[in-house]
Amino acid sequence: MSRQPLRLAIAEAERMLAECGVSSPRFDAETLAAHVVGVERSKLMMHPLVDPPVVEELRKLVVRRASREPLQHLLGTAVLGPVEVAVGPGVFTPRPETELLLEWGLTAIADVPSPLVVDLCTGSGALALAVAASRPDAVVHAVEADAGALTWAQRNIAAHGGTVTLHAADVRWTDLLIELESHVDLVLCNPPYVPDHTPVPPEVEDWDPHGAVFGGPDGLEIIRAVIGASAGLLRYGGHLAIEHDDTHGEAVPALLRRRRVLTDVEEHTDLNGRPRFATARRLPQA
Repeated sequence: MSRQPLRLAIAEAERMLAECGVSSPRFDAETLAAHVVGVERSKLMMHPLVDPPVVEELRKLVVRRASREPLQHLLGTAVLGPVEVAVGPGVFTPRPETELLLEWGLTAIADVPSPLVVDLCTGSGALALAVAASRPDAVVHAVEADAGALTWAQRNIAAHGGTVTLHAADVRWTDLLIELESHVDLVLCNPPYVPDHTPVPPEVEDWDPHGAVFGGPDGLEIIRAVIGASAGLLRYGGHLAIEHDDTHGEAVPALLRRRRVLTDVEEHTDLNGRPRFATARRLPQA
């Protein structure tokens, strides 16, 4: 069997993905090719010719991606900040936008020695693990209620050396992490926040768990609970950051301001200028 030009296989993959409405056909085609070849995407052109089985394996993955199966599911992993976690059916796939939330949180605790951090609605555990990897001195707790997501979080935390303490708990519980009350330096949360019945891409509609995406009629059901829980968990001067829907640019800051123990409420945009997450700080002790 004669070897085949990899660039032609990638071009064909890009064409197929573009025709099926994939938003980043070139990136996805090259990423899948790199996965099959076993190299970094930036080094693909160092492998101009590949064997026919490689082309066939790429074709199979492209067909699945063209059906709108998430790219991360095909790769088996997703990246958030400094960590790579396993993902697949039954758990929400981390998005690049959440890296802005992570960066803000790390800046907020930059001068805090051995910070105590809580990640609510952890899903795969990616955000908690990213904090732990960035701040090895931190004590990190993660909370998740869904049984399927807990399985993925347990797997990922174990793979990263058990650097995060995982809790099977619901952010709506009135006694959530009561042992940490008034001691937490930073609470992070990427909760279910899309308003019910909002149209979403097939990758979300067909593959992400419904309960990890949709947050009630206005999308704020879980966010309200997170704000209440965080107000009790935070120490004086502790920080909070919550990711939200791009329609919540006014609603979430307003909810934060209603909590008298919270101050310094700010709204933050993503790289496209859309409202993406809100932050606050617990009032310092008088």
